[in-house]
Amino acid sequence: MLFGVNMSHTLWVALGLVLIVEGLGPLLAPRGWRQMVSQLSLQPDNQLRRIGGCLVVAGAVIAYVFAG
Repeated sequence: MLFGVNMSHTLWVALGLVLIVEGLGPLLAPRGWRQMVSQLSLQPDNQLRRIGGCLVVAGAVIAYVFAG
């Protein structure tokens, strides 16, 4: 148990928060979001991997810091 809560419950809450954050772009600024996705699709694979790796590391650091 993590903080006295079932681990699967924590994962579902985390997934829900990810979906909320991911949905904010197209909800609030669909034109800008579409442009961003279009520009990302033009990037070479190694650049996308670098971006993805940075996001994974940032997420892991945030999770580590706030998990206590």
